Amino acid sequence: MKLDSYWLDTAPAMISTCEGPAEGQADVAVIGGGFTGLSAALALGRRGASVVVLDAGRIGGGASGRNGGQCNTGVAQDYAALRTQFGVERAQGCYRAYAAAVDTVERLIREEHIDCDYLGSGKLKLAAKPHHLEHIATTAELIRREVDPDIDLLDREQVRNEVQSDAFHGGLLQRHGGQMHMGKFADGLAKAAVRQGARLYEHAEVTAITKEGSSGYRIDSKRGTLHAKQVLIATGPSKHGPFSWYRRRLAPVGSFIIVTEPLPADRLLELLPNRRSYTTSRLMHNYFRVTPDARLLLGGRARFTASERPSDAKSGRILQANLAAIFPSLANVRIDYCWGGLVDITADRLPRAGQHDGIYFSMGYSGHGTQMSTHMGQIMADVMNGNAEANPWRDFDWPAIPGHTGKPWFLPLVGAYYSIKDVFY
Repeated sequence: MKLDSYWLDTAPAMISTCEGPAEGQADVAVIGGGFTGLSAALALGRRGASVVVLDAGRIGGGASGRNGGQCNTGVAQDYAALRTQFGVERAQGCYRAYAAAVDTVERLIREEHIDCDYLGSGKLKLAAKPHHLEHIATTAELIRREVDPDIDLLDREQVRNEVQSDAFHGGLLQRHGGQMHMGKFADGLAKAAVRQGARLYEHAEVTAITKEGSSGYRIDSKRGTLHAKQVLIATGPSKHGPFSWYRRRLAPVGSFIIVTEPLPADRLLELLPNRRSYTTSRLMHNYFRVTPDARLLLGGRARFTASERPSDAKSGRILQANLAAIFPSLANVRIDYCWGGLVDITADRLPRAGQHDGIYFSMGYSGHGTQMSTHMGQIMADVMNGNAEANPWRDFDWPAIPGHTGKPWFLPLVGAYYSIKDVFY
């Protein structure tokens, strides 16, 4: 079992990055080479801007290359709860922003001819308990009436035709969205950005950003010193760099994934005939899907801890037990990959984007980053070009998490609370 991301291990070798020092002048310095940064570099380059992307590690090697590969509509938190918290109009705006984000991903794949095995098969949220279906039904009615008519509420038998498992009691089918190979998508975005003139630097951890009067910013990194008129912070939950203001507003929660050995095609067709993206309704939820090479991927918050290679195997064993509980016939399949990554969760599980001290930022995607990070890269290019109204998150304030100084000491407590609540909820 490899303790590495399947997406990164099976992605093309990144050949679009620069050698030598990251020095000189640029119109825009983008800090973070995930989907946000790459998408922004592409959009800015199309506008004629000179762009340099600095990543502390591997381009696409952070959260962008370590997630479940799902790209679907639907907000990170429950729509009914969002509606209660913010009102109908703002809840609709949030939902539509995620739908637009899916459209952005599909558009870029078409326009840039990105070969990433995209499959537009939608998402099915599965009720893990009978009363979960009651709540899903209420939410589905609100969504259908107010924002998205193209959904269906499935009963237990209908779900059984979708997922050959006795573990679920119904579900919500949202057709808009799909899945893809995250490593191939990152490679395709990077190559598209480079075609527009962007320079990409790996292992270029930023150590300081200094305002230089009215001329812009000085960006010091481990690859050199760069000068740029504008800066976009697209680091997500990264632990690297002088970004404590952002870290105090994000909870970096570990999410873990296993991938099985290749499975027979007829067996997969029996288990998951429609090859959708699937997620369960538990607080300590699981998500699963089929990979392009006929493996089964299953992930979730197995433990509330950061991802570290020595401990990822413990999470893998938990996920393997979950896989066997959902699909007993797969209890003895070989697990070829197990890895973890960090999810940058905000207090209300909605993204944040805008400006802080003159520097632009976009992050806090809270587990729905595949589509929203790509979308916000495009949006932030508009914002940096003077169109502040393009930002769907412009009116959301972002206070620091109480008691949070950057190190998430509270995660084990949250995990214990969720685990106990799952028993009774």
